[in-house]
Amino acid sequence: MEQDKQTIVNNIEEALNSIRPYLNADGGDITLIEVTDEFVVKVRLEGSCQGCPLSVQTLKGGVEMVVKKSVPQVTEVISVE
Repeated sequence: MEQDKQTIVNNIEEALNSIRPYLNADGGDITLIEVTDEFVVKVRLEGSCQGCPLSVQTLKGGVEMVVKKSVPQVTEVISVE
């Protein structure tokens, strides 16, 4: 089971890496904090993404969509401080 979770975490990191250039272009970034046993992905938005009024749209409409497409087991992506 632990091997499977590590594979999922690696796939999530790859998905985040695929959208990182778009965040970087706007002066932001994203860091994977945790993947829970229920496959909730906890991330931290950084740089100009942190506190941006559009960060919720970025998170749900961009990050969550890309991560769920790459890793169907993921149930939700949430931002943590």
